[in-house]
Amino acid sequence: MYQDIFFAAQDGLQLYARDYPAAITSGRTPVVCLPGLTRSSTDFADLAEILSQERRVICPDLRGRGLSAYAPTAESYTPVTELGDVLSLMAVVGISRAVFIGTSRGGIISILTAVARPTLLAGVVLNDIGPEIAIGGLRRIAGYAGAQPPVADWSEAIEQVRQTNENQFPSFDYTDWDAMAHRVYTERNGNVVLAYDPQIGTATRAGLESLGDAPPPDLWVPFQAMANIPCHVIQGELSDILTDELVAKMLAAKPDLVVTKIPERGHAPLLDEPMALESIRALLIKADQNISH
Repeated sequence: MYQDIFFAAQDGLQLYARDYPAAITSGRTPVVCLPGLTRSSTDFADLAEILSQERRVICPDLRGRGLSAYAPTAESYTPVTELGDVLSLMAVVGISRAVFIGTSRGGIISILTAVARPTLLAGVVLNDIGPEIAIGGLRRIAGYAGAQPPVADWSEAIEQVRQTNENQFPSFDYTDWDAMAHRVYTERNGNVVLAYDPQIGTATRAGLESLGDAPPPDLWVPFQAMANIPCHVIQGELSDILTDELVAKMLAAKPDLVVTKIPERGHAPLLDEPMALESIRALLIKADQNISH
């Protein structure tokens, strides 16, 4: 369903992306899917297969995740550096305008793109992320990212993923936890290991420690740069990252924002939920209409 792309970042790091060509030649706006902090292109496998029936879909592994090389130091695991990686990828694949679908960290990169390369954005779907991050949720993620004990096998991996995330996905069954575990972990040399560089968690914790009692830096200025860019927000009903209060502030700043709240989902919705797919398709229609004028 997809082609492998390997390319070099500006600092020379070898990175990877999946390129799903459109099943039909439609001329419709391509989609770029950007994953969360410790996740990879595999999170978008189901969505990409659906969307690529009529449009091209690009799903990168950000540096240190999936099949992309690990950075030599934790310091380069920042949204700004990763934005540069995404812009390099866009040049490699020859895309000058696309809809960005960003989950969590990927959404932060999408917001930053509105300042760095606004003409690149035909529209943005922010999956459970906004210009601010609720500190409680950030601390929860920083507490386990790359810091959990090693697992002996897939059974332990599934249980560890369940214990870490069950409050965010209370309706999940064993099959769901198994699927999530196979996106958080991978198998190398017969061992089940994390599918991302643990230094990503180290960098996140270091950033939190440097803040002290101050709130995390916000992205309201870049978000304001999205004033004329169609934007849909998908919010997990149980999310501790994107709160109702923050969504209200986003709507006040951008009245044409479209918000969809997904029941029984925390951080972050999987984007296979019918309500999420409906929102994504609605934004794609907007982007296609704009590009045709």
